[in-house]
Amino acid sequence: MHSLNVASVAALLTLTAALPIQIAAQQPALSPADRTLARDVFKQLIETNTSHSVGSTTVAAEAMRKRFLAAGFAAKDMLVAGADDRHGNLVLRYHGKPGSIIKPVLIIAHLDVVEAKREDWSTDPFQLVEKDGFFYGRGTQDMKDSDGACVTALLMLKKQGFVPDRDIILALTADEEGGTMNGVDWLLKHHRELVDAGFALNPDAGGLSTNKGKPTFLGVEATEKLYADFKLTVTNPGGHSSLPRKENAIYQLSAALGRLATYQFPFELNTVTRAYFEERAKTQTPPIAADMRAILAPKADPAAIARLSDDYVYNSLMHTTCVATMLSGGHAPNALPQRAEANVNCRILPGHTPGEVRKQLEAVFAEPKLTVKLDTDSGINGGENEVSVTPPALNKEVFDALHSATNQMWPEIPVIPEMETGASDSKITMDAGIPSYGFSGMGIDEDDVRAHGRDERLGVESYYAGVEFMYLYLKTLTGK
Repeated sequence: MHSLNVASVAALLTLTAALPIQIAAQQPALSPADRTLARDVFKQLIETNTSHSVGSTTVAAEAMRKRFLAAGFAAKDMLVAGADDRHGNLVLRYHGKPGSIIKPVLIIAHLDVVEAKREDWSTDPFQLVEKDGFFYGRGTQDMKDSDGACVTALLMLKKQGFVPDRDIILALTADEEGGTMNGVDWLLKHHRELVDAGFALNPDAGGLSTNKGKPTFLGVEATEKLYADFKLTVTNPGGHSSLPRKENAIYQLSAALGRLATYQFPFELNTVTRAYFEERAKTQTPPIAADMRAILAPKADPAAIARLSDDYVYNSLMHTTCVATMLSGGHAPNALPQRAEANVNCRILPGHTPGEVRKQLEAVFAEPKLTVKLDTDSGINGGENEVSVTPPALNKEVFDALHSATNQMWPEIPVIPEMETGASDSKITMDAGIPSYGFSGMGIDEDDVRAHGRDERLGVESYYAGVEFMYLYLKTLTGK
């Protein structure tokens, strides 16, 4: 197990507390034509089904390739390829100044989305619907909004004749949300030369937090939790349903899951989450700020932990979390079940392994007939001894440009390090030796996080602001 790099977190706090670079004020970057372009790109991406079951990231990648070709990018600077015909990735190289010795910047952004059933939604999840000031559709938060921002920003820069001080590489990829054909991993293994870079930017992590549309802070991913799926199985001889027995596989499984629903993993802070709560306390109402400071005390206040844990966001920052996400059982309506199965998805705090969590789950379930096994078939889980990524060394130019773009867009809001409570492809680039930094300008209200859920949506103006932020950031970062 690794420990979080205290020096790196301290350096991040110093950088995020520093005064932003002052640059001349300018008019908003998005003209009416740019807004139309941004919407058209977003609509095309949302309305291309890229779910794992029936969708294709290749179709979306080809659509974006055609847009780049039409804008004047050379065909030789683009590649659409992947593990199979449905899991294609687009790699685009935007060339910088001839002779530049600065290593490229890589942007990774996944094209795939989680499943969405039409009967569960009030709108068609694979149509971009604008109503009541929001864009609705699968991927509006995770993460076709940022895909659209990246594509639009590069198209805008190309149209303006902008020449960056280094190459900019955009990789639009497959299978981040699941499956065995992860695009970032595939590209690193098969085309490392196309995506090798000095560092990577990942707008799938961190990001702008808002309260009723008002920006409150911009989070920068400094570490992330570890993803793990566990398969739960109970088997029994079964029998005729007219002769019920206590040894019922479905009953036994449901009882175990009931115990999980009321269990909470131990409270724990690390250097990143401690820094996060220290900074967030400065922006909160007095009661919440007091609770945040109380959990930072040498002996954390249990009552404050309990109150903050009622908020699902804060809860996930203080605890490993495990939740049942899929359930199946039985083989006939008139027979006792011979097998019942469930998937439990865990997001594990840094410093702990899936093996540790599996043992804890077995203790919580306390069911002799139940087996708990880490699912390694999906390609997402790395094994029982896997650990989360070590935070990268801090890169001053990444954060100088971040402060500059943030100051132009949302003066006065703080930039705060945070732990990603989900998981992202940054783990893969980091494991490959490419330092990775997660943030975006897509503002989402803290109480309206709908990624992976029904009626996923994003504020219309939040989308356009996020596009503008990406444009300003890339121009600031590479326009010296």
